[in-house]
Amino acid sequence: MLIKEIPQPENQQTKRSRSLGIRILSNLTFWVLIAIIAGVVLGSYAPAMAVKMEIIGKTFIDIIKLFIAPIIFLTIVLGISGMGDLKKVGRIGLKSLIYFEVVSTISLAIGILMAILIRPGNIDKSGLQIQNASKYTNAPAKGFDWINFFMSNLTIQVLVVAIIVGIILNYSKHREKAVTGLSYASKIVFKGLKYVMYLAPLGAFGGMAYTIGKFGLHTLVPLAKLMGTVYLTMGLFIFIILGGIMKYYKMSIWNFIKYIKEELLLVLGTSSSESALPSIMLKLEKMGCSKSVVGLVVPTGYSFNLDGTSIYLSMSVIFLAQLYGVHLSMWEMLSIIGILMVTSKGAAGVTGSGFIVLASTLAAIHKIPIEGLAFLLGVDKFMSEARALTNIIGNGVATIVISKSENEFHPQVEAEEKQDVIETKKKLAKQEFVY
Repeated sequence: MLIKEIPQPENQQTKRSRSLGIRILSNLTFWVLIAIIAGVVLGSYAPAMAVKMEIIGKTFIDIIKLFIAPIIFLTIVLGISGMGDLKKVGRIGLKSLIYFEVVSTISLAIGILMAILIRPGNIDKSGLQIQNASKYTNAPAKGFDWINFFMSNLTIQVLVVAIIVGIILNYSKHREKAVTGLSYASKIVFKGLKYVMYLAPLGAFGGMAYTIGKFGLHTLVPLAKLMGTVYLTMGLFIFIILGGIMKYYKMSIWNFIKYIKEELLLVLGTSSSESALPSIMLKLEKMGCSKSVVGLVVPTGYSFNLDGTSIYLSMSVIFLAQLYGVHLSMWEMLSIIGILMVTSKGAAGVTGSGFIVLASTLAAIHKIPIEGLAFLLGVDKFMSEARALTNIIGNGVATIVISKSENEFHPQVEAEEKQDVIETKKKLAKQEFVY
């Protein structure tokens, strides 16, 4: 029997190194991270040029927005028509709204509690940079208008239309033919999204370069305590509150974050959770969540489950109260939570929307000077990243929780990955011992 010469360890090591290099260079996450770093460098050393990069980030988000409506519509219609049981659809919707309200209220309370404990507003405001906040202070919002909220929120409009169409389709005799056509359309849309996502590094670069070039890292120094408190609080919320919820359902928040790392880096670069909405829906389906649950929970969550925005809003109100030396009683703090439970629903994941809602909330309190918003304008853009990241993680966890509670979670991805690992080991074993 002839025995072929086994390759030297150096050759095997070289092959593994080359293979690792190829995997890194072909990984979208790697290029998004490089783009973010490049954006920070350009914004720091050539701010004038970096500001011009805004058009790149905006164009990418505008392209992504084109996919949001069709993906939501197709996912929900196919999910409802495939589910068959309309009572289950109603139960999932009601359960989602209850979950959103409970978790959002917890996030509001945590924001207030952390602001009281750390007291980020106990600083000398004379040294803070004052921005122009006249467009918020001169004409503050009168209150929350549900009709205006619906008319200005395309996601909610598409959601309602899709639910109605899905219900009608359930009773239609042409149901199978319609589902076949919609399934084909869904494949085309997601294939188009796949190619558009290759542009993600450009979007992240443009968004980050503009942010750093426009506002500058130096603006963070005076309000570093507030920034640190916001990021710390959101980190605690993600790993303790959301992590605890995931652990209850025998899942790991760390594994989930690693699974959606591409989407998180994209959100970090663009500071908008909308940029990752289509992609996160696809990822959750691949993870094992049913199409119907993903279609109902994610779009609704983008308007009603903004955990990061809730933390930011409640913390900012207390920060401004501390900055101006305004004492708030326990009843007034509870009132703030009550007001924000309504007004925060108007921040539909769009960059800067949280700041607009904050203005309307301060106008409703009638105790804290609205002019204080001028102190926050310089760092609001940097805190927008924290809000967007927390929002997208919160909506992902909500989808998994509802899927698990409805027995609509089937983790095919984990099984496929384990099978791939086994097959890879077998191939390696064959390559090393060839007779």
